[in-house]
Amino acid sequence: MWFKNLSLLRFSETFTLSAEELQESLEKGRFQACGSLQPMSYGWTPPLGRDDGPLVHASGGCFMLCALREEKILPASVVNEILTEKIAEIEERTGTPVRKKGRDELRDDIIHELLPRAFSFTRKLFAYIDPKAGWLVVDSASAKKTEEFASWLRRCLETLPVALPSVNERPSAVMTRWLAEGAPPADIVIENECELRATDEEGAVIRCKNHDLAAPEIQNHLEAGKEVVKLAVNWSERLGFVLDDTLGVKRLRFLDAIQDQAADVEAGDEAERFDADFSIMSLELAAFLPRLLELFGGENTQAKKS
Repeated sequence: MWFKNLSLLRFSETFTLSAEELQESLEKGRFQACGSLQPMSYGWTPPLGRDDGPLVHASGGCFMLCALREEKILPASVVNEILTEKIAEIEERTGTPVRKKGRDELRDDIIHELLPRAFSFTRKLFAYIDPKAGWLVVDSASAKKTEEFASWLRRCLETLPVALPSVNERPSAVMTRWLAEGAPPADIVIENECELRATDEEGAVIRCKNHDLAAPEIQNHLEAGKEVVKLAVNWSERLGFVLDDTLGVKRLRFLDAIQDQAADVEAGDEAERFDADFSIMSLELAAFLPRLLELFGGENTQAKKS
């Protein structure tokens, strides 16, 4: 259950619900499987995977949640093939072309007819709330999926005062300075991957992977005015990740020091293993996230209040 990405949302007000109160609120949004004519369903499912388990897993003052999304899969090629056949039949029978409105109605009818026979695809999305530190941490690299999760949570709680974290220095400017000067903070090691983007209207992009970022060609791009928008780094030999210019953390790796700590914990079953890993992970991120804000000039508290 170790998170592989971090999409970070900051609470602007203290989260005061207990695990029991949160559980009660989430019940109204519990997952229900798609009906025969329903293309998609979204809702809460027990983080531990047991159907009869709680929707909130509390550990160390943090609350783990899990959303489940089910979607019916209708290949566009299948719909288009049937649509083409039906249009050809109608045009041959009537001798007149099918207009756009008629095509759209036919497409809707085809989808409605095929949905009961469509395959379903399900995917879980985990996130946790740290009430003390004021974070909603979503295991996703997708802004769209993160917003869908937050919107569903807001719907169940009736309010969710969260926003992207705001810092006092532009992350792109800071990461560019690290790379240009070759002197990041002592607890940051630059690895071998980055993405550079020009600041002009064309916005030319350079992506480097498995590359020496101190090489002259990288410096030439920086001198030409390109900025770092993604950078692979290692924090204190505990976390490795790719950081982007919105403070999104992608391809997160918990390094040997943390994995050894987790391995030392004896767990009798999967539930105990989940709880132990969640505790270790949330404690580690509780130490890392304030430092992440510090690296970019600290949190912009005025933006948080607004």
